[in-house]
Amino acid sequence: MREIILDTETTGLDPKDGHKVIEIGGVEMINKVITGNKFHYYINPERDVPQDAYRIHGISSEFLKDKPLFKDIANEFINFIQNAKLVIHNAPFDIKFLNYELTLLNLPSIELAGVIDTLAIARRTFPGARANLDALCKRFKVDNTNRQFHGALKDAYLLSEIYVELSGGRQVRFSLKEMNGNILKPKQNIQYTGKGNKIVVIPTNRELKEHNAFLSKFINLKTI
Repeated sequence: MREIILDTETTGLDPKDGHKVIEIGGVEMINKVITGNKFHYYINPERDVPQDAYRIHGISSEFLKDKPLFKDIANEFINFIQNAKLVIHNAPFDIKFLNYELTLLNLPSIELAGVIDTLAIARRTFPGARANLDALCKRFKVDNTNRQFHGALKDAYLLSEIYVELSGGRQVRFSLKEMNGNILKPKQNIQYTGKGNKIVVIPTNRELKEHNAFLSKFINLKTI
């Protein structure tokens, strides 16, 4: 399954008040494994960045002056998320901003009902506990020591790890190809029946001698 872990940074809390998206970060996962395919842009909002917002993400108006407008990256963004399930922490917030920008360009909006909201999952899983990204990183021992400011791409990567944990944890898979040619050889005293996962362990010569010596004690006791 193809999933896009997505996050945004904005100039404020509501597009109805004139606030805009200033950063989008997304990472691709297939079957809960990061592929390396990503989407990341800083965006010129054509307005100032308030100090309250700057204190959260550290992105200044000056920094954004030479960045592309949303309309310049919109089609690339749509192509990136196409045919994928979106995974977002506090999805209504990000979708509200993204749909506002898409609507201004007469582009199709994103259906919130089809988005996986990790904040909602965390609240159901750990009722009453803090469910922000930092709290979940601490709970699942995800390293967020470099998260001095919020950042869309950085937070998307953190969320990808949290999402896997919220989904039940990563299943360990072994592949000979992934081991760079190192071949695991079964021990000589182990045989596989081929029926399910049943394993027959054959005792070694030393183990047989110890077993026979143990049995002989009982045989000698019976003859006394």
